[in-house]
Amino acid sequence: MNYMKEIDHLALDGHALELFLAVLEEGSVTAAATRLGLTQSAVSHGLNKLRRIAGDPLFAKSGRGIVATAHAQALAAKARALIDEMRSFAGGVTFEPARAQLSLTIAANDFQRDLLLPRFFDHVAGQVRSLNLRVIPSQSPSPAMLRENRCDLMVTPLPPSGVDIVQKRLLSDHYVCYFDPKARTAPAGRSAYLAARHITVVYTDNERLDFDRRLAANGFLRDIAISVPSFSGVPPFLHGSQMLASMPSLLASGVMRGFAHVPIPLASRTKTLAELPMFMVWHQRYQKDPAHRWIRGQLETVAATAAGD
Repeated sequence: MNYMKEIDHLALDGHALELFLAVLEEGSVTAAATRLGLTQSAVSHGLNKLRRIAGDPLFAKSGRGIVATAHAQALAAKARALIDEMRSFAGGVTFEPARAQLSLTIAANDFQRDLLLPRFFDHVAGQVRSLNLRVIPSQSPSPAMLRENRCDLMVTPLPPSGVDIVQKRLLSDHYVCYFDPKARTAPAGRSAYLAARHITVVYTDNERLDFDRRLAANGFLRDIAISVPSFSGVPPFLHGSQMLASMPSLLASGVMRGFAHVPIPLASRTKTLAELPMFMVWHQRYQKDPAHRWIRGQLETVAATAAGD
């Protein structure tokens, strides 16, 4: 196929750039179509248009998937910058929720995802014309996720730092000690807590909970019997066992329903070690964007409700 420029460069549009980045990030036309709510043929048509403009095939087959060409990789940063410029150009437009068709990507691990995002979706979907929400794991959050537009917002207890990264506290929770009251009693003090076998969470990128790191840094060593990649994986192991699990208190009405819990028994140091703030984080480029400001306000409202339950 001839990819010489058959279309004037002024034919380039933001939707085509968004499509290009989706295919690049997903590594699949099918996955990009699902993410954007388009048909595969619409994605293929948009890619063909971009190929003619760029004078490059952009993607090549690799096994069952596709990989970006070197030229496509080089164009990615330019595409993100152009989309930012288009967003800035339209920044003065008044945002009207009732007429808005929103497509959002939010990065969050399972605790904040399950606590906030179902409520957030229902809350926002009832006020806008349409809402497509994509949730991706934040794992160990990095500024690159926001700088490269892999997500519009991040919800995390460990906000990444950077002069171009903005954060705001949504709520504060704390860790508590969960146990199965049908199998054992609460640990009677620090010694019993540390002597017990424990279940904890280690994410798939081998990142430990901040709570576990703080305990280790303060010299509290526990016997970790089981590590699972998410909080939702803890209950099946804790049920009927003598083990303990230190997890956020707000999970008591969710995945930890049916288990008993007590404060972490580490005396006067418990409060500091057990603290769990939750932040929403975004890139500076969105700071004054009317739609993004409205979305952040809705998430704050939902978080206030969740914290009060």
